[in-house]
Amino acid sequence: MTQTGALVEALKRALKARNITYAQVARAIALSEASVKRLFSQASFTLKRFDEVCRFAGVDIAELARAAESKEREISQLTLEQERELVGNRKLFLAAVCALNHFTFEQIVQTYDLTEAELVRLLMRLDKLKFIQLAPGNRIRLLVSRTFSWLPDGPIQQFFKTQAQHEFFRTRFDREGELMLFVNAMLSRASAATMIERLKQVANECSRLHEEDVHLPLDRRFGHSLLVAIRPWNIQAFRDLERPRQAGAGVQVRRSAPKK
Repeated sequence: MTQTGALVEALKRALKARNITYAQVARAIALSEASVKRLFSQASFTLKRFDEVCRFAGVDIAELARAAESKEREISQLTLEQERELVGNRKLFLAAVCALNHFTFEQIVQTYDLTEAELVRLLMRLDKLKFIQLAPGNRIRLLVSRTFSWLPDGPIQQFFKTQAQHEFFRTRFDREGELMLFVNAMLSRASAATMIERLKQVANECSRLHEEDVHLPLDRRFGHSLLVAIRPWNIQAFRDLERPRQAGAGVQVRRSAPKK
């Protein structure tokens, strides 16, 4: 991302944190709302316009520059050793997931059986791992990017496969907020690549909505899990029936199983 784009993104976050809408910005700087949206989407501000929006939001460019620099340092994955540490300490893992879900210190203590002193120790460890920054007043500042993900087939994913996936699928997926799709298809490599890109977009949209809902009260936000998977695959029972010359050419079964 360019420096200009990073500053514009920092300004967008500042507006959101202050619950300032594009419509309010438009009225303040005498533009249409569509024009303001275009300024942000295209990062096409003049210095004068950018300064006007900053003054209206009550932030200065130096503050936005620091915020943008901090955002650039955010991590998108933990190391193998760090994931192993989380998996090996259930309470530390819980604190990390709560931080990812933007729980406040008070909300964690109210929701889970942790003392304040115990939670402080856990958060200090996450601070040392550069996963969060524990600010004065026990304020939790997450240091991971919106595209943060667990290591492919790493300790967290292995934990899910061995301990959590049976719980995850222990439902009919027919209640409100639930969905499971199991799709069989014969796809070319190009089509499979297209599907992978679209599934990545779904995951990114889930992350975007997660960030959008951060400012809602906790009783209006609920834990959701989204599982997206696709691979060239054929059921072993079918592969056992393949003729040797047709090995690998049987009915392909691909799975895309999202849950909200």
